[in-house]
Amino acid sequence: MSQFSDLWFETRVAAESFADFVAGGRLRLGVTGLSRAGKTVFITALVHNLTRAVAAGRKAQLPVFRALTEGRISAAHLDPQPDYSVPRFAYEEHLRALTGPDRHWPQSTRRISELRVTLEYTAKSWSLRNMAQNNTRLDIDIVDYPGEWLLDLPLLGKTFAQWSRETLEAASVAARAPIAADWRGATAMADPKARYSEETAQNLARLFTNYLRLAKTERYALSTLPPGRFLMPGDLEGSPALTFAPLPVEEGQDLPYRSLGREMERRYEAYKAHVVRPFFRDHFARLDRQIVLVDALAALNSGPAAVRDLETALTDVLMAFRTGRSNLFSTIFRPKIDRILFAATKADHLHHTSHDRLEGVLRHLTGRAITRAEGVGAKIDVIALAAVRATREAMVRHEGEQLSAIVGTPIKGERIGDEVFDGVEEGAIFPGELPEDPGKVFRGDALGLGDEDADFRFLKFRPPIASLGQDKLALPLPHIRLDRAMEFLFGDRLS
Repeated sequence: MSQFSDLWFETRVAAESFADFVAGGRLRLGVTGLSRAGKTVFITALVHNLTRAVAAGRKAQLPVFRALTEGRISAAHLDPQPDYSVPRFAYEEHLRALTGPDRHWPQSTRRISELRVTLEYTAKSWSLRNMAQNNTRLDIDIVDYPGEWLLDLPLLGKTFAQWSRETLEAASVAARAPIAADWRGATAMADPKARYSEETAQNLARLFTNYLRLAKTERYALSTLPPGRFLMPGDLEGSPALTFAPLPVEEGQDLPYRSLGREMERRYEAYKAHVVRPFFRDHFARLDRQIVLVDALAALNSGPAAVRDLETALTDVLMAFRTGRSNLFSTIFRPKIDRILFAATKADHLHHTSHDRLEGVLRHLTGRAITRAEGVGAKIDVIALAAVRATREAMVRHEGEQLSAIVGTPIKGERIGDEVFDGVEEGAIFPGELPEDPGKVFRGDALGLGDEDADFRFLKFRPPIASLGQDKLALPLPHIRLDRAMEFLFGDRLS
């Protein structure tokens, strides 16, 4: 950005923040995570639990969420969102998917969306914020966006040559080389100084995108794969801003006019200007709180390379946040993310005796990132979470031995050995235990991680059957530590 555009951006953010403060209690909560981490399910469960638990008087549903258990929340309801240019989060559609007769997990996040849930409450103590807000209302604007977009933010500080070098080096490591072979072969044959050809550019971009798509599959479960929009292009599909690929060029290299290298560099810069920068300016820089959902179990299923790659991605994600201790000045004029929650999702795929070990794995994965954020005053927490609990626990006798199992309905096609599930009948699963030493997940050969005969494999389950209240509407679905997430993310704003 130029100095003028930097100044204009900061002035605009300050003006919007001041307007938010004067208008009343408002908190912008960012919800993100890499693919299949459960963002859509988390938001749907969060809103449904808030609105239904209050309406039905089910305080026991959220015992750690103090404002509710203390009886200080009088109403919770959806309100029109403030940003008319942002698509609304399809809450009702996703809730029907989870609670309908053909219950299934809703579709994953593919774009940015927003939803406002309003809590009417009675504060326990006086503060300047409460006085300004009449002490009665908190609007929580939930901003849902793909975590892959966060991994694009570091591109703003990288040249085309730097990004190309890093991407080509990453594709040469053992975990990526096989799936990058076609693209790397075509890149080796391309001359950056040769005259630009649209056919060549499209072919390189197609092969590069195929490599990114393969890396995201469950078999590999790799995470650090910018540019993020290549896998979810939306309206930009086929545009020049998404038709480029890395090339072996040197920093400061003088590329001929209308050469392939110069055109790829121009398109890379257009991607930053028209895709990455507007996301940062219009949405990301205005967040107050953030939850990052992490599917650590998928990485464990795929092996140590995926685990190490996830660690790098989470460090890059936190580097993108504008973190710091919030005070009155920053609240009014310069918002900062002062609380970040890392949540290992799908905790219901494990017996509760392994939940603390799952948290330990996530703390190990985010250790470098957390140290940096805490150094500037942000508060960080790590939890094992299931926004919707799809299993229950049971003790099952197996070969004369009592074993801790989880019971649920595996999705059709899931299998253990020769047994293939039909998606209808429940099954008792022995998921195994995570290691006491979380560092062992980086040495997965000792555990068999990523192998069919691993110490544990994690299946996918259908959502639980919803219970109906007297009003014939679905009651809040069971969860694991969703209330703890609520208390950390916005409980202090209701005190």
